[in-house]
Amino acid sequence: MSAPIPAWPGELISLGDLEVFTRTATARDPDAEQAVFVHGLAGSASNWTDLMGLISDEFACDALDLPGFGYSPPPPRRDYSIDAHTQAVVRLIEKRARGPVHLFGNSLGGAIATRLAGTRPDLVRTLTLVSPALPDLRPRYGPARILAATMPGFGPWAVRRFTLLSAEQRVQGTLDMCFADPTCVHPDRLMELVEDVRRRDGLSHTPEALIASSRAIVNAYVRRSLWRYAARVTAPTLLIYGRHDRLVDPRMAARAGRVFKHARVVVLPDVGHVAQMERPEVVAREFRAMLEDIAMPEDTTSAAG
Repeated sequence: MSAPIPAWPGELISLGDLEVFTRTATARDPDAEQAVFVHGLAGSASNWTDLMGLISDEFACDALDLPGFGYSPPPPRRDYSIDAHTQAVVRLIEKRARGPVHLFGNSLGGAIATRLAGTRPDLVRTLTLVSPALPDLRPRYGPARILAATMPGFGPWAVRRFTLLSAEQRVQGTLDMCFADPTCVHPDRLMELVEDVRRRDGLSHTPEALIASSRAIVNAYVRRSLWRYAARVTAPTLLIYGRHDRLVDPRMAARAGRVFKHARVVVLPDVGHVAQMERPEVVAREFRAMLEDIAMPEDTTSAAG
């Protein structure tokens, strides 16, 4: 098992009254198209490290820490709603001013990316969703834990109880929930995750960001508005699900394939909730395949002319 690449360098970027920490992998071509990556609940920009490394030869890559997560400070009005997170991503894209982007989202980030693509089609060239958190009211263990975290009184108590576990135990529990095969995580990457948990333990806003963002997911599920945004998406869309996902039911792939207008659907057999971390080379390959599919009609027309 070869050593993983380190996390990409980053910086705090001012977006008016908001700051977001953004990790960047710069493409060799200064005119390269832009790719933007949005992580899931309790995640960070570093969740995209390996995938960014696989496509940064052709694309300028930006992965942000959502407000309150990673190295980003909390939002000024403590607004962790899907709408507020979406506006943070919109402002980053507009700040970069590189035109429409290839937008990636995982889990909560998939819900955010769906809302953005459905409301601001001018900003999205293609959409890649990895296990997106789109409304599904069928009972499952993973989503039930998220629902419990939003309950007044119980949520803060549960977070406090969770933090009594060692950082190593918490990371292992997350890997067991999110990976089909947690043993595939390199020891160096495992240590990075443990150190990040320890760092976040020292931030007073960490429980608030987790609980409030969990509540945002539950509210979006109840309102079911994200499916309406999905139906408005005009960008070519790649939907990637893991057959062993314990958080997002892979059976939702069929519905998503019907709702998104221009969808390529892939269900990976031995993958969990974070395919971009567990099998980044497969996600990169499917992304390039989508781009090839998009280009083919143009190439055919050009040849015919």
